[in-house]
Amino acid sequence: MLKDFRTVWAGCLRTIAAEIGEQSFKTWFRPIVPVELKDNVLTIQVPSNYFYDWLEEHYVDELRRALFQELGAAGRLEYSVVVDQGTPLDQPKTLHLPPARKQAAPERDAPPPDARPRPVPGNGPASGPRYYQAAGSNRPVMAPAAATAEAAPRNPFQQARAVDGNLVPSQLNGSYTFDNYIEGDCNRLARSAGIAVANKPGTTSFNPLMVYGGVGLGKTHLVQAIGNHIKATGPERFVLYVSAEKFTNQFIESVKSHKVQDFANFYLQVDVLILDDVQFLADKDKTQEMFFHIFNHLQQSAKQIVLTSDRPPKDLQGLEDRLLSRFKWGLTADVQTPDFETRVAIIRNKMEQDGIDIPAPHVVDYLANSVHTNVRELEGVIASLVAQSSLSRRDIDLEMVKQALRHIIEEVEAEVNLDFIQKTVAAYFNVSVDLLKDKTRKKEVVTARQVAMYFAKHHTSHTLKTIGFHFGGRDHTTVMHSVQTVSDLVDLDKKFRSQVDDLRKKFAK
Repeated sequence: MLKDFRTVWAGCLRTIAAEIGEQSFKTWFRPIVPVELKDNVLTIQVPSNYFYDWLEEHYVDELRRALFQELGAAGRLEYSVVVDQGTPLDQPKTLHLPPARKQAAPERDAPPPDARPRPVPGNGPASGPRYYQAAGSNRPVMAPAAATAEAAPRNPFQQARAVDGNLVPSQLNGSYTFDNYIEGDCNRLARSAGIAVANKPGTTSFNPLMVYGGVGLGKTHLVQAIGNHIKATGPERFVLYVSAEKFTNQFIESVKSHKVQDFANFYLQVDVLILDDVQFLADKDKTQEMFFHIFNHLQQSAKQIVLTSDRPPKDLQGLEDRLLSRFKWGLTADVQTPDFETRVAIIRNKMEQDGIDIPAPHVVDYLANSVHTNVRELEGVIASLVAQSSLSRRDIDLEMVKQALRHIIEEVEAEVNLDFIQKTVAAYFNVSVDLLKDKTRKKEVVTARQVAMYFAKHHTSHTLKTIGFHFGGRDHTTVMHSVQTVSDLVDLDKKFRSQVDDLRKKFAK
């Protein structure tokens, strides 16, 4: 009777599951798809070359025993390796590879199951090497980490002396939730996408979800809210939040300590990976290569990936094209500077959370008008006001708000120069300072550049020629044209006038 390839592989999985740990089985065998069985050759499809290499390095013996159990000594294995073409619209190609190691069947006089290697007691901490007593020998030998149910990949979040081999907490701040993430026109798309991902991680078209925007606009709050919601609704999921800087440092440490495979295996077990400030990976080629393999594995295994950046993918410099193309596979959503109404809502919500009576409307309006571009800075001022109100047992009034804002206003007055103007305007329009000096004619960049020149003309003593020089070597006529264009638009476009007024308050002396 001919055996069906699905039945054969199901039998192999049962054998392998009895030999290795649950997490390792979930990571390395659940994603495998049986393809065909022909002439006693079972073909299985794996997600990537990296996946293939890992199986051959760590699980070839388990595969060999399982295949022998199902097909006998004549059974052979072949891999079909998925090679994606850089865009989800292209069908993946497959490379048919034989096993890298010889697949000899188990010898006829191989020891029975009860004579297989057994643990040697008293070999030190659980996170250290696992030693096994070979059958028929008194000499302990070291077993591969992935070959036993007890072994686990080294945890890069633990100190070197830690002995707990369990998975780490998610590194999430529990105070970041959707309930206290105020929605406005500035972040509506990003918040809606975040909720969709949190409800169905890995199964929506928003994979990866990339959230970008300037400093202090709530990116970290949003992506951690996603993680917290997923953990609350599915505690069994391995959700991990990590900054790109920490990821890089962990990878460097794994290279130094010769534990790169442990590092990779740890991240490949994640169900939801949240990587903050992905722009930090720029020009770090080896780290990018490792992240590329991890990204591919997680994405192809229907695991959720969430990224943040200070700029959109098209403006990320120093990242490989193959990574950038993958960032665009899902949804890219920006968070912008909050408008006046959103700032008012943030103030009221924060004070309600802290149990403070909300001040009179004109006091709230004054505060919302005084801190324009940075939610983090606004929340810092609110925290200061809450502390002052509690300690002095006074209600928050206009005088207290002005006192709390004094240092911010003084800082602005002291720093109105070309560099400050460029940074402030670039952050407001969500473009980089480098683009203000670049030759690009993209509409959003041109607008930001013209506005920055306008304020440079009115708030510094520099000549038009000097201003042009600091904007990529442009001549004085370009500066004159920019200043006139902004002046005209202020008169004609209400929304544009509001944006200029917002910025003007930051430069007011």
